[in-house]
Amino acid sequence: MPLALLALTIGAFGIGTTEFVIMGVLPQAAGDFGVTIPTAGWLVSGYALGVVIGAPLLTVLGTKVSRKKMLMFLMALFVVGNTLSALAPTFGLMLVGRIVASLAHGAFFGIGSVVAADLVAPAKKASAISLMFMGLTVANIVGVPGGTSIGQAAGWRVTFLIVAALGVVGFLGVAKLVPETGRSESVSVRNEFAAFKNVQVWLAMAMTVLGYGGVFAAITYITPMMTEVAGYTEGAVTWLLVLFGIGMFLGNLLGGRFADRRLMPMLFTALAGLSLALLLFTATAHHKVPAAITLSLIGALGFATVPPLQKWVLDQASAAPTLASAANIGAFNLGNALAAWLGGLAIAAGLGYTSPNWIGAILSGTALLLAFVAAHLDRR
Repeated sequence: MPLALLALTIGAFGIGTTEFVIMGVLPQAAGDFGVTIPTAGWLVSGYALGVVIGAPLLTVLGTKVSRKKMLMFLMALFVVGNTLSALAPTFGLMLVGRIVASLAHGAFFGIGSVVAADLVAPAKKASAISLMFMGLTVANIVGVPGGTSIGQAAGWRVTFLIVAALGVVGFLGVAKLVPETGRSESVSVRNEFAAFKNVQVWLAMAMTVLGYGGVFAAITYITPMMTEVAGYTEGAVTWLLVLFGIGMFLGNLLGGRFADRRLMPMLFTALAGLSLALLLFTATAHHKVPAAITLSLIGALGFATVPPLQKWVLDQASAAPTLASAANIGAFNLGNALAAWLGGLAIAAGLGYTSPNWIGAILSGTALLLAFVAAHLDRR
């Protein structure tokens, strides 16, 4: 695999850390700002909505510059947002910082997916995409647990300052390693939007919203779920996040490898398994060992859907893939926002900290039904 993929992986590591580390320090941030846990959940939902907005907007604006320059700009924006989050004196400014950082997220992964796929042979495109996303999964093994531990020991603000420093490293990696490939002169903004005439692109994004949204329904409130229901100490959340990250890492690699061979069967298997695991988590969350095992399964099955869904979008919008790719990343985060919001509503309604799990199971199960529809239309 080309060395340039390492630069994309570094950027993905920083973005993955800031996206997920908030779950580990959510109670601390809520306490410092004097807000409830469901209200603090807007730091997750707000970030996700920022990705939804930023992905297509910045991708369109970036069509006039080279992909390398756009990736560098996105990493700089990421640094600014996380620095603002770390220094914010109020909850509102913290939320603004999260949104600023999130604007870089979707466009980075969307443009990065196109760059990664262009660097390799057609038969290895899904694997190349999964290697870029490996940075995000490694963030959940190293960055997120480490950031959670630092947040618990030194304060969550220190965590976000370190995340900003990761963004600087990502910026330098892109500047040094990604080739100046330029932009495709044959692709215009009009052509990019034309890709959305394909119903399969919309089906893929709907699957993305619902499928990975199921994961976020559970993981957004994982800290209070594990401490208040399973009986873990607050310090143990770090290692639980490591297990979740290991599951994501393995699911991402397997999803990429098998998607290159048989894409839709891989997607069927991952979505069906994810729906069952989330439903099971409603019960296993009450017991320490079963809860830990189920959490790692959710990470693996949830992220096994990412490479096949991203490759499906690239295949269906092959003539102008950049905007569709970025929009699909936005769809991941639209699902995250929807799931975090629904989970917060369930908790606020008194249904308990495990209620987001069965909400997630419903979301992922609906995505599975849409996958069967997409496969049927593709056969026809």
